[in-house]
Amino acid sequence: MSYDRAITVFSPDGHLLQVEYSMEAVRRGSTVVGIQGADCVILAVEKRAIAKLQDSRTIRKIVSVDNRTVLAFAGLTADARVLINKLRVEAQSYRLTMEDSPSIDYLARYLAKVQQKYTQQGGVRPFGIATLMTGVNDDKASDGRPYLYQTDPAGTHSRWKAQVIGGRNSKSLREFLEKQVEEKKDAMTEDTCVRMAVQALLEVVDSGAKTMEICVVRRYGKKELLSEEKIDSVVKEIEAEQQTDKPAAGGDE
Repeated sequence: MSYDRAITVFSPDGHLLQVEYSMEAVRRGSTVVGIQGADCVILAVEKRAIAKLQDSRTIRKIVSVDNRTVLAFAGLTADARVLINKLRVEAQSYRLTMEDSPSIDYLARYLAKVQQKYTQQGGVRPFGIATLMTGVNDDKASDGRPYLYQTDPAGTHSRWKAQVIGGRNSKSLREFLEKQVEEKKDAMTEDTCVRMAVQALLEVVDSGAKTMEICVVRRYGKKELLSEEKIDSVVKEIEAEQQTDKPAAGGDE
């Protein structure tokens, strides 16, 4: 029997193969990096090359859900559009009913619920995207700090200090972030986090700042998309340091 034909049938070793295939679609997507700092979250994405006549403003991997929640995704853009629209409607419905903005925890749980529903019904297929979301929780302990959440095609959601989704190098980039976050855990300022995200993306992009998109989400959900000039200055700073380190390493030998 072909266990990968039906979404609702487990294989003998306990796998839902269509869900695993949707995770492969995520791995074939653009790299997305998320880093939580002391009072900010950085979302950075790899921008793939587009056709010369195409308007780059119509291809966005970082989108706003509401006035204090931002989402970045890896995987199938058409699937992402459908999920993002569902999430925006839910955010507005929550605001209309509760007369308050939904927390990032609520939106992450809602998105994961929708993704999970599409792994358990016949006649549908899983969404081929994973997301990194950031926004604000309303509890007093958070004090307006944004948090970083991930959802995947299986419908799980979890909170992270730093995470990478999409791309073939996600495992090695995650190991890089683990090391960096451990070394700088007491100095996770906005500039440090931006630099860390750019360093991670430089491992997978070819054209520097032109192929990066970075969003900074600060306290109470205030967000800023960094200009290409600002990203380029960080890239040049990192490359200059790497050039200075090379002769020093050569001299030690």
